[in-house]
Parts: sequence; C-alpha cells; structure tokens
Amino acid sequence: MPGHIFPRSAKARLPVATGGDGCYLIDSTGKRYLDGSGGAAVSCLGHSDAGIRAALHAQIDKLAFAHTSFFTSEPAETLADGLIDHAPDGIERVYLVSGGSEAVEAALKLARQYFLEIGQPQRHRVIARRHSYHGNTLGALAAGGNAARRLPFAPLLVETSHIAPCYAYRGRAAGETPEAYGLRVADELETEILRLGPESVMAFICEPVVGASLGAVPAVPGYLARIRRICDRHGVLLIFDEVMCGMGRTGTMFACQHDGISPDMITIAKGLGAGYQPIGALLTTARLHDAIADGSGSFMNGHTYMGHPMAAAAANAVLDAITGRDLLARVQAQGDKLQAALEAEFGQHPHVGDIRGRGLFRGVEIVEDRETKAPFDPARGINARIKALAFEAGLICYPLGGSVDGTRGDHVMLAPPFIIEDAQIDELVGKLAAAIRGALAA
Repeated sequence: MPGHIFPRSAKARLPVATGGDGCYLIDSTGKRYLDGSGGAAVSCLGHSDAGIRAALHAQIDKLAFAHTSFFTSEPAETLADGLIDHAPDGIERVYLVSGGSEAVEAALKLARQYFLEIGQPQRHRVIARRHSYHGNTLGALAAGGNAARRLPFAPLLVETSHIAPCYAYRGRAAGETPEAYGLRVADELETEILRLGPESVMAFICEPVVGASLGAVPAVPGYLARIRRICDRHGVLLIFDEVMCGMGRTGTMFACQHDGISPDMITIAKGLGAGYQPIGALLTTARLHDAIADGSGSFMNGHTYMGHPMAAAAANAVLDAITGRDLLARVQAQGDKLQAALEAEFGQHPHVGDIRGRGLFRGVEIVEDRETKAPFDPARGINARIKALAFEAGLICYPLGGSVDGTRGDHVMLAPPFIIEDAQIDELVGKLAAAIRGALAA
C-alpha cells in the first residue's frame, strides 16, 4: 500500500489492519490473525471490548482534552485513586504520561530532582541490568541494556552501569540453588555501587519479569528482596519497570507483588490502556512527591498529552474490567494452561532449551543444542523466520534475538489477551510449533 507513512521498516510491506474481534486482528483481505503477543504485551482485553468502547464514547461527549498546566480532570483523578488502591505498600502518587518511555524518562528525572531537593546533588548515576529494555527515548535507552538497540545511538546516551540480569537458565551454576544464584547476582549491585561510590548513585532500575530482551524471565525467589535491602543500605532509589509485565499480565496487578517487594517508583503503560488509548504512568512513594512539594514545588517535567481525559477514561475502564471481571484469576488459570500446552509440545524438543514465565507472559528459548544450551548462528535468522512463518499462518507472536550476548540467542515471547479461550491456546501453540519447525528446516 503506497503512501507517505515513514514506516518502522522500509523493507517490509505490511497488511492493513481494518478490524478486531476478541483475540483476533483482521486485515483488509479478511484474513484473521490470532494475537498471541498482544502486539507487544499491550492488548490485554483483546480488540473489540464493548466496555472500553462505551467508556470512550461517553468521555468524548463530555470532555476531550484539557491541558494539565491549567486543569485536572475527573478521569485522571479517578484513575490515580484506582491505581493506588491496587498498588504495593508505600506507593501513593501517580504521574500520568502517554507511554512507557515517557514513564521511564519521568522516573529517571524524578530520581535526579529528588536528590537535588534533599541536598544530595552528587547523586546522578544509574545502575541497570544487561539484556533489559526500558524504552526508546534517549534516557530510557541509556538505562536499558539491549546492546543492539543501544549501539547506533551510543554517542548520545548518558553513561549507565549494567550488571548481570537474573537469568537462571543461563546464569545459574551447576549445583547452585535458585536462591543462592539470586543472591549472588543481586550482590553484583552492591559491588557496583561501591565501585562507583555510594554517594554518587541515585537509582537502580529493573524489570521484575524481563520482557522483550530476554522473553518473560521472572526473578528467582529472594532476588528482589536482596535488591531492595541493598538499595536501602546505600540510599539508592529502586525503580521497577513494569511497562510490559505490569497491569495483571503476570497474574497480580503489579508484577512485583508476586515477590512481596515495594519499590520507590513503578512505571506502567502497555496494559494500562490495553491498546485503546496511549497512556502510561509513573507511580511513586509519598516521600518523593513530598520532597518536591516541600522544596521547589514543581517537578521539572511535562508533556502536552499527559493526563489526557480520553486516555484516562480508557484506562479506568481497563482497570474496572480487570478487577470487575476477576481477570487476575483468569490470567493465572489460562497462564497455567498455556504453560502446560507449551511443555506438552516443546518439553522434549531438541531445540527448545527453556519454557518460562508467569501468568499470561511466557517465553520459549530456541537453541541449537539442548544439552550445551549453545545458540544458533545469528546469520540463520531463526527468530525472524519464526515471526514471518507464524504471521503467514495467522499468528502474531514476538520472537527476538540477542538473549545470550546481545547478538546470539533466539526466543519467542507470548503475551496473549487475558480473554484467550482454551481452543485459542491450542491454536496458538499449534501454529507456533509449525513456525518453529519451518524455521529450523530452512
């Protein structure tokens, strides 16, 4: 379809999406695609939710937009209250933005301004993890540890330290318990803080369940608790990036609630608007808000569309759907079924090394040798081939590469809508299996 769009890829010729029906997207030819990844873990309620559409219709009849330098709005205030009702202990304030990268940028800027407000201007360093992804704006990209995405823009990025991820499939030593492994890699944070100088470090950011860069990798038991203690010991702010794994995706409203850990800040987006409107949020403790309220009085950040009433109305309807339809329990139940189906299909597959995840957030790691965990040569393009073959068969999934060292390693991430039915789980796994067979045969 020729036109004037500047596309993500000038080499791709994409079909035109014209409709949605539950877990399916429909193109202009009438072909149906099962959305096995929610786009990018976005469409948690599918593509035709009547309640969300009704909420948007009602809101536009009342108010479309009011700039937040002049007004607040009822949908924004209601959303903030609703999020705090379900947030981890200690989280009390909500800063609404338009997406995940904006939320991470706001978190980094708030961390810096907080330390300025309390008289610790020397704190400016950020520590993150390798194989993480925190967004595509320059600050978020700098915090992230996705080597391929960072490389073209390296001269523009703020210096960030990166420690090992909590990636037990590849990092845990023979004979090492998951708990011992988690404490060992968590202690890398303290080593790095001491190397940099504790007085210079402002924040550590991580995904409680790693999304796109590793493919749905949860932290092992005890890891996040140790991270919390290390941050507290050195006065470092802890930021959980739940842009992809939050808002019910793992079976709890916030992914960190599975581990019982409260951070100083949480970023959310994707599932917050469920694809019906672009929205994100930064949730913080009262301590961070009050430092600014009692100091300069103004957070030096802002975007035109933040707190947009239409976006907030959609997010309110999403939150109501998740809580009112008991979808967290459904995510847990359907997630267990998806895991079981993946294990039945791939559990003994010679080229599947790991099947992992939590709730309806699952990953399948593809390897050349199951015993040694050796990855395929990136030149074979395994993950790209899986994506293309699955799409051709009518399945949207999220394969990526670089999980071993930024270049080598192939995995497939799955994040279907919370409303997925049993038969659709079977369809997803069947079409994924065919795509993997085709990719490996090429």
